Amino acid sequence: MDLIKAAILGIVQGLTEFLPVSSSGHLELFKYFMNDDAVGEESMMMTVVLHFATALSTIFVFRKTILELIKGLFKFEWNKETKFIAFVVVSMIPAVFVGLFLEEEMESLFNKNIPLVAIMLFITGLILFIADRAEKTDKELSFIHSIIIGIAQAIAILPGISRSGATISTSVLLGLDREVAARFSFIMVLPLIFGKIAKDLLDGSFTENASNVGELSVGFIAAFITGLFACTLMIRIVKNSKLSYFSYYCFAIAAISLIFYYVS
Repeated sequence: MDLIKAAILGIVQGLTEFLPVSSSGHLELFKYFMNDDAVGEESMMMTVVLHFATALSTIFVFRKTILELIKGLFKFEWNKETKFIAFVVVSMIPAVFVGLFLEEEMESLFNKNIPLVAIMLFITGLILFIADRAEKTDKELSFIHSIIIGIAQAIAILPGISRSGATISTSVLLGLDREVAARFSFIMVLPLIFGKIAKDLLDGSFTENASNVGELSVGFIAAFITGLFACTLMIRIVKNSKLSYFSYYCFAIAAISLIFYYVS
């Protein structure tokens, strides 16, 4: 891996972590059409660093909200901050279940199966298209909402299903306020990201192919900066009901991928 590839990986990670276009789907498409498995396998350390960068960008964007949540938690009372944290914990249950008991089954799907990725991208686009036309309401988040959104997040492990797209669209279709939907979607994934990072570090599988400090630094900076941009942009897009723009993109990429797959 060189500095240019590290920068490209950082930019792609920063954008697709937040924009509803499926980072896993794009990675599978890249691996197939560029015949390059190294992007996903060459450096576990790079993967850890890029996820850490996007997690930090999320924390920076929502720093005021997160600080309020921490302050509310340490009041040791059942307040709105404690309730929000409880909702986040509940939303994690489906994804944790899949990670613990279905990890091998999920990994088997990441084998450059382009028809599957294209179908999942089409489904992502359809969900975004429908959600963008949902009536705006301001329902409050509840435990039932949290578990349903959590199930959407678990389903988004499939290559081609966008995590942010699935969780935000589900929130909007449940009638939640759009700004609340975006905030919950991005904050709810933070514990899972840090949990995955901790697991990767403890496994030690990255040590054999670790990238050098320069590449890691370039990837980190690229992912962090583009993550800040994409996260902020996504909040504005959700509030202004512009999700359909990404649905058209997902439809187009799905169609183009299938055409090239069956023609080539």
